[in-house]
Amino acid sequence: MSVQDLHTSVKQYLAANQDRFLAELFDLLRIPSVSADPKYKPDVLKTAELVATHFSAIDLENVLLIETSGFPAVYAEKILNKDFPTVLVYGHYDVQPPDPLDLWQTPPFEPVIREGKIYARGSCDDKGQFFMHTKAIEILLKLQKLPVNVKFLIEGEEEVGSANLETLLQKYQEKLHCDVILISDTSMIANDSPSLTVGLRGLAYMEVEVIGPNRDLHSGVYGGAVDNPVNVLCEIIASLKDEKGHITIPGFYDDVLNLSTEERNEMAKRPFDKQEYLDHLDIQDTRGEDGYSIIEQTSIRPTLDVNGIWGGYIGEGAKTVLPSKANAKISMRLVPNQSSEKIMKLFTEHIQKIAPPTVKVTITPHHGGEAVVTSTKSTGYLAAEEAMLQSFGKKPIPTREGGSIPIVALFTSILQAPVVLMGFGLDSDAIHSPNEHYGVFNFLKGIETIPLFYAHYAQLTQEKH
Repeated sequence: MSVQDLHTSVKQYLAANQDRFLAELFDLLRIPSVSADPKYKPDVLKTAELVATHFSAIDLENVLLIETSGFPAVYAEKILNKDFPTVLVYGHYDVQPPDPLDLWQTPPFEPVIREGKIYARGSCDDKGQFFMHTKAIEILLKLQKLPVNVKFLIEGEEEVGSANLETLLQKYQEKLHCDVILISDTSMIANDSPSLTVGLRGLAYMEVEVIGPNRDLHSGVYGGAVDNPVNVLCEIIASLKDEKGHITIPGFYDDVLNLSTEERNEMAKRPFDKQEYLDHLDIQDTRGEDGYSIIEQTSIRPTLDVNGIWGGYIGEGAKTVLPSKANAKISMRLVPNQSSEKIMKLFTEHIQKIAPPTVKVTITPHHGGEAVVTSTKSTGYLAAEEAMLQSFGKKPIPTREGGSIPIVALFTSILQAPVVLMGFGLDSDAIHSPNEHYGVFNFLKGIETIPLFYAHYAQLTQEKH
């Protein structure tokens, strides 16, 4: 069967089964697998078991729940021929907390379709995207046209930093051996402008606690003499960037890999409408590092942002207190050559240095990961390029994303296999936000495209040898 004939057969099977595929995805989305909140632990475990059930149902073999110190990873495989190339599919079944709940138009774990989009927490990140792979393999197995060996590794801790993944990869290195790693946890430019992600930023996530007096104080009796931890924290945070959007931590930019003028000119060819961007976010303008475009600010430049801040009285009405402590969670997105460990150290030293002696400051690192850039010349990338060209009718544009998938660098270093980032989400899908959604078009187009990746990858691998 030619790749074109395979494409026709895949679309026919997909058309006949798309309602079932959506119903099965909805069952997955209904389970609140929030890994960050201990109260959801039973639901996270239930989701892992459902993923394993789906793998068994499509005739994958050696389906396992691989235990870790946290939540289990789900493994499955189909080894057809030792001479076939092997593709490892990675995804995650855990999701972000749904808060704030009052901003959701419909409950986050009661999936609905509105205007062609699936609204639910995890619909895009990453249940909808990894489930495409499950259904793509189902189709290939039903058609008896799977041209590669395939392995799945779907973990349950990506949204809390994948703290146990490195240990798992080291322990099961032989079982996870593969020729390429395929991940759909990224986005495209637009439905009519497909793209493949070739770069991701790294991450350093910190928590800062500023402690003042031994209790909340009366702001009239003590205000003006005793330093206010909330005020201090705000002053510290405000000082971390200058008026040009430049991060002021000494040494922060020392290892930043700057792109050449030619590379930046290529990035500028990406379709981008600033007014559409502003209208979508309902803002008047953007504010970032001087000298860089919005596309560059959100992909190839490092950032520092407050993700949460609290302290003092925030209830109804007024309570005139001078708070005893204040806290903030701060994340820094990093670019190639920056080390998350080094940045965490520089951040800690700088905050300790600039904090006034009137308070005590505690800094806790949460998790980090390294930036990655993947090759546009690898067999895997070329196969993904051909698959998208065939299914979308357009050659995908290579892009760099602002988000982080810390495990990509881990996979590359431990498993010694190239990574292909073939995502089908959109930046407008509101991942990590209220009203997260995923287009029905995108879900189905992913299922259509993934079998073509396998066909082209097998073909290119055979030609190469």
